[in-house]
Amino acid sequence: MYAVIESGGKQYRVEEGGTLKVESLRAEPGASVTLDRVLLVSDGAQVTVGAPHVSGASVHATVLGHGRGKKVIVFKYKPKAHYRRKQGHRQNFTQLRIDKISRT
Repeated sequence: MYAVIESGGKQYRVEEGGTLKVESLRAEPGASVTLDRVLLVSDGAQVTVGAPHVSGASVHATVLGHGRGKKVIVFKYKPKAHYRRKQGHRQNFTQLRIDKISRT
């Protein structure tokens, strides 16, 4: 069984027992979270597609921890103008373990 969920403006394909890195959520490590913005649910034989969300469907997950992604370098440069700007960015994330996918 798998589902497609929306979190932080991005879409993710999740399966029970899998782990996932999403945009930072306000939850303590070890806490349980419910993601109710489910776009698609499939159990192998039957596929349910929402318009835009599947009503009654939810994904239950456990927060494993928080972290920061790899550094991305932003470098702006204009030739012959002595203009150079270098900036780094590390995005915060929350790692989740998918416990259960349910639909009503």
